[in-house]
Amino acid sequence: MSLMENDDQGNYLYVRFNQDSTSLCLGTRTGFQLVNFLSIDDLRTISGCVDEEIYIAERCFSSSILAYVSLQSPRKLNFLHVEKDIIVCDPKCYNNSILGVQLSRKRIVVVLEDAIYIHDGLAGDFMTTLHRIKKTPCNTRGLVALSPSEENSLLAYPGGPNTGELIIYDCGNLVDKIIIQAHDNPLAAMTFDANGEKIATASEKGTIIRVHLVADGNCLYEFRRGFTRCANIYSLSFGENALFLCASSSTETIHIFKLETPRPKEESTSWLEYLGRASEYYLPANISKIFSQERSFAYARLPMKDLKAVAAISTVNDEPWLVVASYDGYVYIYSLNLVQGGECSLVRQRKFDDLPAFKSDRRDSLTTYANSSQIATIPVTNMN
Repeated sequence: MSLMENDDQGNYLYVRFNQDSTSLCLGTRTGFQLVNFLSIDDLRTISGCVDEEIYIAERCFSSSILAYVSLQSPRKLNFLHVEKDIIVCDPKCYNNSILGVQLSRKRIVVVLEDAIYIHDGLAGDFMTTLHRIKKTPCNTRGLVALSPSEENSLLAYPGGPNTGELIIYDCGNLVDKIIIQAHDNPLAAMTFDANGEKIATASEKGTIIRVHLVADGNCLYEFRRGFTRCANIYSLSFGENALFLCASSSTETIHIFKLETPRPKEESTSWLEYLGRASEYYLPANISKIFSQERSFAYARLPMKDLKAVAAISTVNDEPWLVVASYDGYVYIYSLNLVQGGECSLVRQRKFDDLPAFKSDRRDSLTTYANSSQIATIPVTNMN
């Protein structure tokens, strides 16, 4: 979530998990913060002051390279080596304000209101422009999703501002993949699983979350966040081998859904399941469909309503936890039982500004993903 969706005037303009939910990227009024989860009792930060208000801050897994965009230069994409505190290449400039940035090892995606640029990622010829998707439907929120998989590099973006259509583009082969009619209302959130095989979506109404198979567009799961209460969906995140899906919203509840294999109908014996089948014959379609929509497997309560936050299942020291990061500058850590589900208990609450600094023994983590000499010699480019 970026400043474009954040109406508050607090210090935090951007809050987002990295691709495997092991760290957080924060954009602030004066720079950035990266929060690393060493354990639930040991959260460390790398902070940087660039004297600019950063409204987009993205990191590729645990790389030391941070991509950021500031309010002072909204058309300029910058890359910083956070451990060395140096700019690793000249900024890339575009012909309009940058509304979204997504990173993977294979690709870097930059979203403008009416165009999407696809560049080579940290594992390739860094920031070489591979393709420009021109005249995309108006996307003022910069809403996109990029799969983290190198083998299945996919991009998803809305089919229009007034439709629930989802367009998926193959960033590896640079070809169109599939169009999915995901919802009746405009899209508000989307995310791929780690392998790029499934995509979860929610609409602006915020009551239904769907999971589609990317290969053919079939809807695999349909989850109900609430029956009548609409909400703004702030984040969706897969966890634990895509067996669970986490959702945060403008309500005080974080929902976790379980992607179980549906049982054959003849095995359904409960009274509620019987009622659901019977309702198909006697109730209107939109009402009977409610009975087939799964409710959350687990949930957590935030301390207040309308708290803008993102949530994810993070595996720390081989144990799963529900981690929630809010725009008011706090991180909340909840216990999570992946067998029984139910209510998650708050076990830690920390303020970002109070976290100790992170010290690294790595001499140069940049070379893990790319040739540093290639990156250092990239010239300034205007994207017209």
